[in-house]
Amino acid sequence: MTPIESASEARVAGQGFASRLSRIPARWKGAGMLKPHLASIGHLLSGNFGGVMIMMASLAIATRALGQEQFGVLAVILSIGRVCERLIRFESWQPLVRFVAAEEETGDSARISSLYAYGLMLDVGSALVAALLSVAVAWFAGDLIGIGRSNVDLVAIYACAIACNPRGMSSAALRLAGRFRTLAYVQLASFVVRFAFSVLIYALGGGLLWFVLVWTASQILDSALFNLSGFRALNDTGIPSPLKADWRDLPGRFPGFMRFAISTNLSSTLRTMTHEMDTLLVSTFAGASAAGLYYLSRRIARVAQTAGDMIQTVIYPDLARLWNKVGPGAMGQLVSMLQLSLAGIALTAVGACWLVGKPAIELVFGPGFSDSYELLLVQLFAVLLTLHGTPARAALLAMNRPTYVLISSFAAAAAFFSVALLLIPRFGALGANYAHIAFGVATVILLDTAFWRNLRRAEREAQPAPKPAFAAEAEA
Repeated sequence: MTPIESASEARVAGQGFASRLSRIPARWKGAGMLKPHLASIGHLLSGNFGGVMIMMASLAIATRALGQEQFGVLAVILSIGRVCERLIRFESWQPLVRFVAAEEETGDSARISSLYAYGLMLDVGSALVAALLSVAVAWFAGDLIGIGRSNVDLVAIYACAIACNPRGMSSAALRLAGRFRTLAYVQLASFVVRFAFSVLIYALGGGLLWFVLVWTASQILDSALFNLSGFRALNDTGIPSPLKADWRDLPGRFPGFMRFAISTNLSSTLRTMTHEMDTLLVSTFAGASAAGLYYLSRRIARVAQTAGDMIQTVIYPDLARLWNKVGPGAMGQLVSMLQLSLAGIALTAVGACWLVGKPAIELVFGPGFSDSYELLLVQLFAVLLTLHGTPARAALLAMNRPTYVLISSFAAAAAFFSVALLLIPRFGALGANYAHIAFGVATVILLDTAFWRNLRRAEREAQPAPKPAFAAEAEA
C-alpha cells in the first residue's frame, strides 16, 4: 500500500469517526420521549440517592456497633429474606403496566380496578409464602450458610417485613399515574427512621437483635407508606379501590395476564437472585465475615445501579403505551441515548471509587472493612454491564417480547452460577464479583442482539411493500 493510499484510508476513517460523533447530538434531538421525563428522572435519582446515602449511614453505624463477624450475620439474615422474597414474589407491576395501558383505551374504570385487584392478589399471596419460606430456609439450612439455627428467631422477625411488603400493584399505579416524585421520596421516611433508631441503639450499646428489629420495623413502615400512596394515586385518577372490585373469574376475564406475569417474574427472579443469593454463596464457602464485606460492597455499588432502575421506572410505562404509535427508529434512538447516559454514570462511579474508594470506606465504615474496596471496584464494572442492558430489557418488554427477556435471564443466570460455584471456593468474595461480570456480559450480548434484531424486523414490516411491475406500468 502506498503512502497516498494509507493517508486516504486514514482520512476516510477519521471522517467516519467524526460522523459518528456528530450523530450523537442528532440522536439526543431525536430522543423526544426522554427529554420530557428528565425532571422525573432527576427526582427519582435525587430521592433515591438521598435514600441510599441515609442507608449507607445506617450501615456505617451497624458496622461499627456490631463488628465484622456480627455484621456478617446481619447481612446473611437480610439476604435470606430478600432471596426468598425475590424467588416467590410476582413482579405484578410489569404485567399491570402493560395490561392497564391497553385497558385505558376503553375507559372502563371498573374493569381496570379488577385488573389491579388481580395484581394485588398475586402480591399478597406471594409475600406470605416468601415469609414462611425464609423461616424454613433458616431452620433447615442455617448451619450450611453460616448463621446456625441459633439465629432462626432473628430470621423469623425479619420475615414479618417480607409478609408486609406486597407492593407490585401500588408500584404500577404510581408509575402509570406519573407519580415519580412519590416513588422517589416515599422511602426516605423509613430510611430516616432506620437511621435515627440505629444511632440510638449504637449509643445504648444494643446488639444484633435490636438492629434486626430496626430493619424490620423500617421496612414495614416503608411498605405501608408506599401502598397508601398507590391507593391514593388510583383514587385521584378515578379508578375504584381494588379492594372493592369484582374479584370473580379474574384469569378468565384477563387472559394472558398470568402468563405474562409468570414470564416476567421468572426473568426478574433470575436477575435478582444473582444479586441476592450471592451473599449466601459467599457465606457458605467463605463464612459470615466475608459475606459481611461482600454485602457492604454490593450495597455501595447499588448507588450507581439505582440509576438504571430509575430510568426504567420512568420510561417503561411510555414505551408500553407508545410502542404502536412511534416508529422503530425513535425507539432505537431512545435506547441508544439511555445506554450512553448510563455508561457515563457508571464510568464516573468507577473513577470515583478508584480515586477515593479505599480511604472513604475506612473513614465511613471503619478500618476493619477496608477489604471491601477491591470487591467494590470489581463490582462496579459488573454494574456498568448491567446498566447497559437495562434500556434494551425495558424496550423488549414494551415490544411484548418477554420470552426473549426470559431466555436471556436464564442464560445469564447460568453463566453467573457456573462462574460463582467455580471461583467463590477459590477466591472467596472476589469470585462472586467475577460471576457478576460474567452475568453482565451474557446479559448485554443477548439483550442487545434480541432488541436490535426485533427493531430491524419491525422496520422492515413498517416499510410499504413494493408495487408489482405491471401496476407501476398501469399507473404510468
